[in-house]
Amino acid sequence: MHLRRTVTLLSAVLLSTAGVSASATARSAPHCAGQSRITVPGAAFQTMACLPDMTTAATAGTAYTDSADWASLTAKGTRNPTGVPGIQIDGYFPDSSHLNKTHGWNHDSQFVIRLPERWNGGLVVTGAPGTRKQYSLDPLISDWVIAQGYAFASIDKGNSGPDFYTDGKRPGDAIAEWNRRTTELTLATKTVVRQAYGHGPRRTYMTGISNGGYLTRWQLENHPELYDGGVDWEGALWTEDGPNLFTYLPTAVAYQAGRATHADMLTAGFAPGTEFLWPYHEAAYWGLTQKVYRAEVDPSYDPKCPGESAGSTLPEILAPCASDASYDYAARPGSVHRAVDRISLTGRIGKPMITLHGSLDALLPIATDSDVYARMISESHRGGSHRYYTIAGGTHVDGLYDTYPDRLRPILPCYRSAFHALTDWVEHRAAPPASGTVPRPTSGDPVNSCALQGG
Repeated sequence: MHLRRTVTLLSAVLLSTAGVSASATARSAPHCAGQSRITVPGAAFQTMACLPDMTTAATAGTAYTDSADWASLTAKGTRNPTGVPGIQIDGYFPDSSHLNKTHGWNHDSQFVIRLPERWNGGLVVTGAPGTRKQYSLDPLISDWVIAQGYAFASIDKGNSGPDFYTDGKRPGDAIAEWNRRTTELTLATKTVVRQAYGHGPRRTYMTGISNGGYLTRWQLENHPELYDGGVDWEGALWTEDGPNLFTYLPTAVAYQAGRATHADMLTAGFAPGTEFLWPYHEAAYWGLTQKVYRAEVDPSYDPKCPGESAGSTLPEILAPCASDASYDYAARPGSVHRAVDRISLTGRIGKPMITLHGSLDALLPIATDSDVYARMISESHRGGSHRYYTIAGGTHVDGLYDTYPDRLRPILPCYRSAFHALTDWVEHRAAPPASGTVPRPTSGDPVNSCALQGG
C-alpha cells in the first residue's frame, strides 16, 4: 500500500520558483481555483504548485522542469509563448523500477500535469520521446498548448534512460509499460481536470514525437474512446513481420563498422540525401538504439552486450555492440517475434489522426516507418480519418537545423499547424488539406512558420 502525500507549494519548498521575487509573485499570483480539491487518482506521491508562469521562460533553471531533458529537440530562434499562470502537479504512480532520478525521487512513472488558469476546456496528453523523461516536451509542446488554454499531461512512460530495457520480467515488458502508463495518465488527468475546473475535458488530444508518436498511434488504435484525435510526429513503427527498428538499424551498425556499403544503406531504407547526417547518427544514435532495443526484446542474442547496463560513461553508452552488425531479425526465434508482436501497431486507428515525418529522418527512415504506417491505415479502411504530411527537409530532431540551416527545416512549426488542423477537423468538421509533401520554404521564417496547404 503506497502512502499518498499531497503537498501544496506556494513558495520555495520542494519545487522552488527560482528567479521570482516574493513581491513579484504576490503581484502576479494566479488564483489557482480548485487547487484544494486536486488529488491525482492512483498516484503514490504528488506535489502541487500555484505558479505565476508555467512556461519554460519562467521555469528553466528551477525544479519545475529539466532543461537537460529537452536538449537538441528545438531549433534556435523558436518562439514560444510565456506568461501562463496555473497549477502544476508533479508526482509518480506506484512502480517497482527506479531509473528516473529526477527530484531525487529515484522512482519511475513520474508525471507532470499543468492546469492553466484560463482553460479552454481541452486536454493534451503525451509521453516522452526516446528514453527521455516527463519534462522533455516542455518547450516543444507544453509551452504552446498551455498558452492556448489546454491542460497538459506528460509521463516518463514508466522507465527511462539507456537502461530502460532492464525494467520488466519478460522481453517487451518495458515498452508495453509505456502504453499502459500513458493510458493511466490519461484517465487520471481527466479526473484531475474535473476536480480543478468542475467538469471533465470537452476534448482530449493525444500527441507525441518519436516514441511519443508511437504512443499516439497505439492509444488511438487501442483506446480511441479516451481521445478525440491525435497528432503523430514521426512515431516509431513496430510490426512483428517488419519493418521495425531491427530490419534496418543492424545495417547502419554494420555500415559504421565498415561491413556494409552505401548501397546496402539505401536498400535498408535510408533515404538518398541523408548521407550528410550519417556521421552524427553513427556517433549518437544507431549503435545505442539498436543495442538497447534489441536487449529489450531479444536479450538472449548477446547477453554480455549491453548486459546489465548500457554503460557508465557516455562513450560506453553510445558504443554499439559489435554483434549487432550481424543481427538478423527474420532469423530470430519465434519468442522474439512474439515479444515484438506485443507492442506492434495495426493501423486500425479509431479517431482522426495527423502524421508528420521528415523526408531526411536518418534515425527512423520515412520509407520504413510512416510511409508504411500510412499504408497500414489505408489497408485497414481508416484512411478517411488520417492525413499524412511529408515535411521536405525535416529530420528526426529540430536541433540539427542549427548545424545545417541550408539543408534542413524544423518540423515544429508544421506540427503546430497540424495541431490546429486537427482541432478544426474534430471540432468544426473542417477537413485538413489533402495528404502530401510540404515543401521546404525558400523564404520567410522556417523556424516559426509552416503552411500545410503548401502540400
